[in-house]
Amino acid sequence: MPRRTKIVATLGPATSDPKVLARMLDAGVDVVRINFSHGRASDHIALAEQVRGLARLRGREVGVLADLQGPKLRIERFRNGKVMLKEGAEFTLDTSLAEEAGTEERVGLAYKEMTNDVRGGDVLVLDDGRIVLHVEEVVGVTIRTRVVMGGELSNNKGINRQGGGLSAPALTAKDKTDIETAAALQADYVAVSFPRCARDLEDARTLLRAAGGRGGIVAKIERAEALDALDEIIAASDALMIARGDLGVEIGDAELPGVQKYIIHRARNMDKVVITATQMMESMIYSQVPTRAEVFDVANAVLDGTDAVMLSAETAVGQYPDRAVSAMDRVCLGAEKQRLAVTSDYRVNQCFSRIDEAIAMATMYTANHVGVKAIIALTESGSTPLWMSRISSGIPVFALTPHVETERKVTLYRDVYPVHFDISTTDHNKINLAAVQELLSRRMVEDGDLVIITKGDLIGVQGGTNAMKIVRVGAMAVTQEN
Repeated sequence: MPRRTKIVATLGPATSDPKVLARMLDAGVDVVRINFSHGRASDHIALAEQVRGLARLRGREVGVLADLQGPKLRIERFRNGKVMLKEGAEFTLDTSLAEEAGTEERVGLAYKEMTNDVRGGDVLVLDDGRIVLHVEEVVGVTIRTRVVMGGELSNNKGINRQGGGLSAPALTAKDKTDIETAAALQADYVAVSFPRCARDLEDARTLLRAAGGRGGIVAKIERAEALDALDEIIAASDALMIARGDLGVEIGDAELPGVQKYIIHRARNMDKVVITATQMMESMIYSQVPTRAEVFDVANAVLDGTDAVMLSAETAVGQYPDRAVSAMDRVCLGAEKQRLAVTSDYRVNQCFSRIDEAIAMATMYTANHVGVKAIIALTESGSTPLWMSRISSGIPVFALTPHVETERKVTLYRDVYPVHFDISTTDHNKINLAAVQELLSRRMVEDGDLVIITKGDLIGVQGGTNAMKIVRVGAMAVTQEN
């Protein structure tokens, strides 16, 4: 059986060699993440073209996720690249300090409005929780703090206020320009950093459409405020990313596991895709094998129903990017063997307002009770396979579509596999035969297997799925199963 959970891998200096990138694709990458915090527009466009070219050589499509930088909630740089902060020492954050003038006593801030957002008694957390500062007072353009938890602090590390509350907008001027680049490279998904409400996602979608982009919008859940508006954010997005670094800093690491499970559950119930991200196999930046704790972390996300798991620094700057992908592939496959990963009570007591959604749910119920080997969903937009993927079954859903955009979109959907399928006939018997023959040629089904096919009476019409048919695969033909 193919792996059901999708793997997102971040590109960076470690993947600049096309041979490394090719090995990562061979190891099982489904979607690549291009981090717009670094590099030029021309670099991003060339990288997307390179990835897609390598994927086409392998007879497949991969999704491209453009990740916007968002507000720079970071400190500036130190004269010597890093400092050692000692517990109990005074340390000043100075918004007027030159960008590279940081010392052991003070450092500049990229986010100049922070002096308006914090006050005495607040706790500031840097570098994903490794450094903790207690705010003593705010004086003009400076924030005087005392070190609660010290250690090494290097350039450009992130900074958060414990409990949230920073007023920085989700979309910066740079992001708005980068959205145009995302449209130019035909990004399949665009991730919005630090959204606080549905409006942030709606604004990004409007800008993307105006620039000619047709990709989905991903809401990165990394602010405490986002949890208060979670349902409206889910409704306004196409997918969610649980960005556990910043989110964990704002809400506290003890709260993070439960929140992660809730976000996955809520996203799936609202028919949206969810990616679990940040430090999933962090040790593999330097190690060839993950720790047991990392194995459990990835496996638990899979068992909770995440659509995708993401590698960040492990592939962007790590020493073993392709092995990190292989390790994640192996762990996902192991977790998917467990019964918990193939059971579901999704929407068992609800009615459906759309015929195509009802067909999707009926298909999954039937598949789970008849011993179906595969599901073939002829689709224009990818909506029917998305609904099918919300029900855990362990049965692969093959999204047959003539549209490359749809192929790339479904690379992020758990249990769904894109298949390019373009046929001119309107004869439904010939379409059924051709669809099954396509899977036979890929060795995804065998003679004698039961397969469910879903499609619309009017081929090529979006949202028109209104038929489900059970067929048995034969050596030379497809016959209806009575």
